[in-house]
Amino acid sequence: MAAYRRVQSGGRRILIVSYHRVVSDFTGELQRSIPGLLISQETFRKHLEEANAAGYELASIGDAVDVMAGRRTTKKDLCVVTFDDGYRDVYRYAYPVLKQMGVPAITYLPTAFIGTDKRFNHDRLFHLLHRVQQRRFRPEYDALPGPSLELLGPILSGQKTVSAALDDFIGEYPTRVLTDIIDALEQQLGGGKELVPEQGDVMNWDEVRRMARDGFEFGAHTLGHTVLTLEPQAVVEREILESKRTIEREVGITVRDFAYCNGWYSDEVIRVLSSNGFRSGVTTEDFPNRIGGDPFTLKRKVLWENFSLGMTGDYSPSLTACQFDDCFGVLGMSHPVPGKRPHHLGNSSSGVSPAVAANIISPEAATSPVKEAP
Repeated sequence: MAAYRRVQSGGRRILIVSYHRVVSDFTGELQRSIPGLLISQETFRKHLEEANAAGYELASIGDAVDVMAGRRTTKKDLCVVTFDDGYRDVYRYAYPVLKQMGVPAITYLPTAFIGTDKRFNHDRLFHLLHRVQQRRFRPEYDALPGPSLELLGPILSGQKTVSAALDDFIGEYPTRVLTDIIDALEQQLGGGKELVPEQGDVMNWDEVRRMARDGFEFGAHTLGHTVLTLEPQAVVEREILESKRTIEREVGITVRDFAYCNGWYSDEVIRVLSSNGFRSGVTTEDFPNRIGGDPFTLKRKVLWENFSLGMTGDYSPSLTACQFDDCFGVLGMSHPVPGKRPHHLGNSSSGVSPAVAANIISPEAATSPVKEAP
């Protein structure tokens, strides 16, 4: 299968893997955080070892772009390690492993969060929605932004887990809608520090600079972790360019690489990147990269802890090797989601879609607790 993928990719495989949070206690963190963002330090180390054993050269994003463009040849397939969002867990638990093993990596930073106590909207919403479930709280939908029902309805009726509902919702609504819902839910739940998640803190600039001095790369990931395909052109340009300039000013490096929030991109977003000194943009599309392919639509395999768990619940080297060799993709068992989207201004912060209006949940369903799947 590896040989087949190699031929299909133009002679060399270029695997780009994506992580978010590397944690010391996966089981404990699983009780309070979005599962798909987590991987234990132990499993992360095994992933690096497994990639090396599978014949990959652990390379930089620049190496991968050069090989794809034909500016460089390589005797091995390449594996590039990337991190999104700049979580402090990466500094605490991934950075020491990478440094010890001599593995390059790039972290994409949403710069308005770096050096602050702020938490990402997805983490805040995940935390709030669990509080709603735990309290068996019935929201006053009339006092919430209209799209709230599209998020809360499937969760409280048991149709979706919190993680799945959040992932779908964030991809459809712009940042301003998310923050409106957060503010309204916090008000209805009575406010207080317990409504802000303790976990999910991000790096500060001293930590970023320390990693950069050790040769680790950093790319832009917007200012406010913004899904750009849902925003007007002026916002797109500001989010991209100010993120780039902030990193360059704070760290003293040239930023040439970008990660699309939610993995979504458009021709308009690519034009802004290509005309402002960027060399690459990474998606979350789990497809093979091909020699000669577009460097602004680089494909990534997003990994977390459970991707390496076998049938007995223990770490499985064979399953991990299958993930790296894309066995499931070759066999047609995986169903990657394309990241290219039409560019539009997003939905308004009021009103409910016809699909949801036709299936408005009952008050009884809204109070039913739902057990979150791991």
